[in-house]
Amino acid sequence: MNQTQRHDKIVTLITQRGFMSIDELVEQCAVTPQTIRRDLNQLAESGVLSRYHGGAGINKSWENTPYQERKNHNRHIKEKIADAVAAMIPDGASLFINIGTTTEMIATKLLNHKNLHVVTNNIHVATILSAKEDFTVIIAAGEVRYRDGGIIGEATCDFISQFRMDYGIIGISGISADGALLDFDFREVKVSQAILKHTRKAILAADYSKFERHAMVEQGHLSQVDCMVCDKTPPPAIRKIIDDNNITFVKA
Repeated sequence: MNQTQRHDKIVTLITQRGFMSIDELVEQCAVTPQTIRRDLNQLAESGVLSRYHGGAGINKSWENTPYQERKNHNRHIKEKIADAVAAMIPDGASLFINIGTTTEMIATKLLNHKNLHVVTNNIHVATILSAKEDFTVIIAAGEVRYRDGGIIGEATCDFISQFRMDYGIIGISGISADGALLDFDFREVKVSQAILKHTRKAILAADYSKFERHAMVEQGHLSQVDCMVCDKTPPPAIRKIIDDNNITFVKA
């Protein structure tokens, strides 16, 4: 059984059962635990499965990965993306920054800038950027989501709609093959829609694992952004959407 066949078998077994331990997969696939761990890590990175301690489960379209796990996942890749995005933002610019661990990394990379004016619905981003005396940081009103410090809800949308910013920096949970931008919380999605509507240049920051990752709420469409920053060249279907809509693609 080669790696592709083994991956297909692992996905089939976990889809049928919901969760399988490493020991169970070792027995089913007749390989070493190290091989199974490597397989599960690769499948999790591609967004096919969710990796848990001792095994893996199906990727639930209604539930995001826990915040701390997302924060540590692909950290070196997020840093490269963050460097690329920060390089696009001139001193003195105004910008929205939404919820996400990638956008939080981008915030750290903006600390070398001067005189930025930031509106955010992310408590962590506000905390990071408030360290700069010459920055104006405005945090949106609304409900604070306990699990990740995101600020969401109708009040947040109304607040965002008062501004018109130079840049909107957007993170996303998934991008489907038809270009739909996907997330897990409809209240967060409504805030991101408001940001897209009230920004002059929208920048989507997403690592390769977001392509064809499932999430149940549609935030918008790739055609709504002006620029996409990613660590790898997108799949052909996504690349066509980028080209057809004259979206600037930056490989970090």
